Amino acid sequence: MPLPTSEEVGRILDAAAAGGHALPAVNVTSSQTLNAALQGFAEAGSDGIVQVTVGGAEYWSGAARDAHAGARGMALLTHELAASCPVGIIVHTDHCPPKNLDGFLRPLLGASLERAGRGEPPLFHSHMFDGSTLPLEENLAIASELLEQCVEAGVVLEIEVGVVGGEEDGIGGDDVDHSRLYTTTEELLRTAEVLGTGDRGRYLLAATFGNVHGTYAPGHVQLRPAILREGQDALAGAHAGARFQYVFHGSSGSSEAEIREAVSYGVVKMNVDTDMQYAFTRALAGHVLDHWQGVLRVDGGLGDKKAFDPRAWGRTAEAAMAQRVARACEDVGSAGRSLWAS
Repeated sequence: MPLPTSEEVGRILDAAAAGGHALPAVNVTSSQTLNAALQGFAEAGSDGIVQVTVGGAEYWSGAARDAHAGARGMALLTHELAASCPVGIIVHTDHCPPKNLDGFLRPLLGASLERAGRGEPPLFHSHMFDGSTLPLEENLAIASELLEQCVEAGVVLEIEVGVVGGEEDGIGGDDVDHSRLYTTTEELLRTAEVLGTGDRGRYLLAATFGNVHGTYAPGHVQLRPAILREGQDALAGAHAGARFQYVFHGSSGSSEAEIREAVSYGVVKMNVDTDMQYAFTRALAGHVLDHWQGVLRVDGGLGDKKAFDPRAWGRTAEAAMAQRVARACEDVGSAGRSLWAS
């Protein structure tokens, strides 16, 4: 079946919020990792999100080194492959910094507007503007402009208020003041004041509560998910019945308890990248080590085509990553709860 429409994406996100679960969002950098994500969501019976960063999109484009072209190619391939997926797949762009708005996010929005005019689903269901490097008011001013364009295109906007630690696609939070790793209630209320509480259009909010991109030794990351709950309480006090739909960035390495707590406070999208990368590459390395005599042509030998054929190690790596995706669905409570499948 075709990918969900804009209205159906809204229902999937609202069902996650109402049901107390989230959707895993998996970064994909190739057709192999895309297929692994789709397989994992299907095996878990979970709707899910596949996404690409600006750098990931540039990688998709190969020698062209054109992030816009790579993103279009990734989206179009997803539209084709996900048509046979038994669950709902949302297509998203991740972490677009201000410098890439004109060459990346805005042209992709334009493509979705053109598709809307033909009665087709948007090219991407959602886009993230990462203005975390900007002062809050500048971040929100740009987000306000983008929200209007997203509504017109039938696209969901994701923004970040606060700074996620670590580094993702060249955007790092290691050199910022430690306090900025924790979004304040005042910043959350100001976001609602500028962007509305759904009346101006749907947006997802990546609020930060000490989360960090990548994985670190135990004790390095000090998560405070209660920040999300405090933000919801303050919003409900200012706007009766309103709730944020949060995004959890930098979830790799977090405990199940931390994930469940964050989801219980309104997280509907949880990004998982580092753990997926490791699952894929670890399985590839295992194949090479287990079949090295066939993979390598040692001492003038011929090797074994069945061992070095990219489809051989590719299937192994895809299966391992799919298993990790399915586990992420269990972690956030989305397994077996596909709205699209029902």
